[in-house]
Amino acid sequence: MELNQIKAVYFVGAGGIGMSAIARYFLKKGLVVAGYDKTPSDLTLQLEKEGMLIHYEEDIEKIPQPCKRQDCCLIIYTPAIPADHLELRYFQENGFEIQKRAQVLGTLTQAHKGLCVAGTHGKTTTSTMCAHIMHQSHLDCNAFLGGISKNYGTNYILSDSDYVVIEADEFDRSFHWLRPWMSVITSTDPDHLDIYGTKEAYLESFRHYTELIQPGGALIIHRNLEMKEHIQQGVRLYDYSLDKGDFHAENIRIGHGEIIFDFISPIENVTDIQLGQPVPINIENGIAAMAMAQLNGCTAEELRNGMKTFGGVDRRFDFKIKTDHLVFLSDYAHHPKEIYQSAKSIRELYRDKHITAIFQPHLYTRTRDFYKDFADALSLLDEVVLTEIYPAREQPIEGVTSKLIYDNLRKGVKKEIINKDEVLDYVKTHNFEVLIVLGAGDLDNQVPQIKKMLESKLS
Repeated sequence: MELNQIKAVYFVGAGGIGMSAIARYFLKKGLVVAGYDKTPSDLTLQLEKEGMLIHYEEDIEKIPQPCKRQDCCLIIYTPAIPADHLELRYFQENGFEIQKRAQVLGTLTQAHKGLCVAGTHGKTTTSTMCAHIMHQSHLDCNAFLGGISKNYGTNYILSDSDYVVIEADEFDRSFHWLRPWMSVITSTDPDHLDIYGTKEAYLESFRHYTELIQPGGALIIHRNLEMKEHIQQGVRLYDYSLDKGDFHAENIRIGHGEIIFDFISPIENVTDIQLGQPVPINIENGIAAMAMAQLNGCTAEELRNGMKTFGGVDRRFDFKIKTDHLVFLSDYAHHPKEIYQSAKSIRELYRDKHITAIFQPHLYTRTRDFYKDFADALSLLDEVVLTEIYPAREQPIEGVTSKLIYDNLRKGVKKEIINKDEVLDYVKTHNFEVLIVLGAGDLDNQVPQIKKMLESKLS
């Protein structure tokens, strides 16, 4: 089905952060957009306000009539939806064109110049950063992001630009549908082993992804990754890191709540880059984002302005309270390397403060595979409170609980395991200097209440 044939679009799993960006694209095009999701959320309610028709029960009768025409309705589903889902089966049995979200994004990368960011961690912030730099430049861009940009209050940017910035998701090999013009790869630390099985298969998936970059484009890869790229003839290859590579930082200045550095580039060095979100890990994310923007023609002043005005991403090192007496933030980090980077950044910013983390592990398989690594990363902090594992798409695995992490935390780390529904009482009865809520599950739903509770204590 060509894009111009589509009159209606139906989403099986409408409320995911990535799916909602595609939904907004088709809403902007003036099509009938509808879908199913398991539970209402702030995001689905917002989509309804924007014109999307959403219901929350598996019920074929609730599918709008325009979405029952297989000649002009495109069905988009998320891999998180089970194969026996009633509505998905209905569409399969009745000959509808059914695509994964990534397939739709792949079509867009062939219609535009796709600037894609892949990696186990760092891809959401880096892609959102790049999108902001491009959008405020003379080039502009479209964007499909994995998080809510604080600059725009959405995960989606629509313009008439030839460029589209896309977060390339390796889960279920989704990024193999893309045809990037240029791509950044931030990291390849093994994850999703429930899908890939082995570390080698995970790395091979990234290697194959590099083959998909279009001739004339470029790959910007973090130095010293285990994977070996395999690019087509005509694709330029660059590397980057914090302090080495074709693109890197020099003259880093951290202090008084600010981070400023010089951007070193084979195209043009740019002095005095100031981070609008002054978090140490964002130096490296910024280097990658600026490299891709600069390779496509952004000027030195556009890079400076884009980085200085970047407001961050919701749930990515997201400060909710920031005072001399109390700091409270939330972070989507759910892989050991992400948690390590988050903990390291917090420790650099608040060397003399007592730092407490409330962490909700995400997935039984990830906990089983990496519980020692989780414990090592969390042990950078002073106090760790663990909740039960968020199952997402998985069934429980015997013997796999948060206690695996708890038992491997280093000596000297104050630790506790509580139920998720005890978190608010825990916050109410304890005092904090720095508190961070970590994880990709549903604990973040309690962050607004935690913020109010802590603000009440401050006052």
